[in-house]
Order: sequence, then C-alpha cells, then structure tokens
Amino acid sequence: MAFMSPDFFNRPFGNSTWPLFMTVDEARSKFNPGTKVIVAIGGWGDSAGFDIGARTNESRARFAQNVAAMVHDTGADGVDIDWEYPGGNGEDWKKVPNEERTWQIAAYPEFLAEIRKALGPDKIISAAVPGLPRDMLAFKAETVPRIMESLDFLNVMTYDLMNRRDNVTKHHTGVQVSLDSVHAYSERGATRDKINLGFAFYAKYFRTELAPCIENPIGCPTGLMEDPETGADLGRAGSFSWRDDIPRDVETSFNKAITKGSYDEVGGGYYYWDQDEAIWWTFDTPVAIAKKFPRIVEKEKLGGVFAWGLGEDAPKWAHLKALNAGVRRLSIRKEEL
Repeated sequence: MAFMSPDFFNRPFGNSTWPLFMTVDEARSKFNPGTKVIVAIGGWGDSAGFDIGARTNESRARFAQNVAAMVHDTGADGVDIDWEYPGGNGEDWKKVPNEERTWQIAAYPEFLAEIRKALGPDKIISAAVPGLPRDMLAFKAETVPRIMESLDFLNVMTYDLMNRRDNVTKHHTGVQVSLDSVHAYSERGATRDKINLGFAFYAKYFRTELAPCIENPIGCPTGLMEDPETGADLGRAGSFSWRDDIPRDVETSFNKAITKGSYDEVGGGYYYWDQDEAIWWTFDTPVAIAKKFPRIVEKEKLGGVFAWGLGEDAPKWAHLKALNAGVRRLSIRKEEL
C-alpha cells in the first residue's frame, strides 16, 4: 500500500496517526487468504524524511521505532522502503548535489539494519531500488551484502529506464536494459532469489528529433528534455497509465502506437516511432510481458515479480492478467522440475 511519507517516522516516539487510503484489514480482504500486505514508505520526490531519519544513530533508532509502531498499529505485515535514491540522483538532484549525499551510502545499510532490529525477524522488509546503474550510488559491492542482511527482497524498478535525463531513444522497460539491472545487483552481492523484476503498467513517450530518426528510431536523439541547471521538465516527455485519459495532444499518435507498433527482438521491447509527429513510444503490451518470463525471470532464476501499480491497469486489467499468467506458468514449470 503506497505511499506513507517518511516524515511521519521522524516524530517523537508515541505517534499513533498513520494515514492510509484504506485500512490494512480492508485491503487484505480484497485478496486471497494469506496474502501479505505491506506499507510502502517514501516514493519519487519524497526523500527529505529519509535524509533526516538516516543521518545519526539516534535518528535511525527513532525512525525504526516509529516504523515498528506503525506496523503494529495498522496490522501490516511489513514495510517497503522506497527511498529514491540514497546517495543522490533523486528528483531534486540539481537542487541538492550528490556530493552532499555521499554520507548516505554508508548510512543506508545501517538505516535498514535498525528497521530490521525494530521489526524483528518475522516481518517483511523490502526495498524499491533503482533500475539504472547510474542511479545505484548506494549499491556497491561493499554495501549490497550488508543491505541484503536486512531485507527479504529487492524490488528492482526495471522501468523508467529511459527518462528525461537521457538524450537518445531506448525501451523504458525492455528486456536487455532489465537484464543489465539484474546483473548489476547480482554482481554486487544480491542473491537472485531475492530479486523481484519490476513491470510498468503505463506508457511513456518522448519527443525526438526528426531527420536522424528516420532510418532507425532506436537510439536516435531526443534533444534536451531536462533543464541542465534546475532539473525541470522541459515538456518533451510524458507518461500515463492504462486507466488515465490519454492526453489530447498525443492521442492520435498513441492510437497509431497501439495499432502499428513493433516488438524489438534485439533490445526486447514494444515501441513505435511516429514520424509525423516525431514521438517515440515505449511501453509493455501483454505479449511483451509474457516474453520477459523465459528471457529474464526464468533464465535468471529470480525470486518474483511486481508492478507499478495495481490500479493503473484498470479497467481492463490486460497487463495484470498477463503478469499473473506468467507467474502461474513459472510455478507449473517449477513443480514439473
């Protein structure tokens, strides 16, 4: 259940107000018996509370004690720590330089260890972690084994792997870039059975240059998409979920992407480049989701999968159905083996 702000956990111990959009019991009732419900803390653009909570021994202990109180009071089965990102490269990376966050690299494993200590061994602790190696500032060979001591699993965000900080087109949640993410964590000490592969229940688009993209739209230049001084969005990229209304300025282009798009067997991703409007589309279709199971989940022997986010696939649930079908097939294959 997402998201609870990390600011709540920096208050003096004894707080009993834990705002959620519905109770944990109500959420649990909507799923099969035995389903675990955990609360995600943080999210993109909400990292200031982590900065405060992780800084000292005292602040880490206070944060962890409040997390334990929240889990107890709400009846949750654990927490997902969604700090984007320890060490820097978050939403405010131009306002707060990464050099000012170097201390977080050493503090992050200690922070997680304190939360594990407060919650005990029986509650779930996971972490949402960056998919791009350039953002894995706190996930080094010397820190990942210590990080994994506190976690039950990593939710590797293998989506948004193309974003407005890039300058050439690629698949934002493709097979090859996802494999690069998985390999980066496993090479640094994460066991593969504790790695979950992320799926995106939304479409992304980027405005590109025209002439250089005609011959091959994969890897063609986009032009500047983020202000180099402030990090502000320059309006050349966008996204929307399957439950959202399609933005009017790209509606015609998106309809072409749905009907005329292609699957790139090399990079492993569904895409469409609209030459009329010079727009690059990148998203998962149900077929693209199915291809990831043998090529990534099964091949790499990963622990599981997750998606951001459940409600974003309404009302048809086509991508969720494809994800569930892949998990079922994988379970059957494991039983056969």
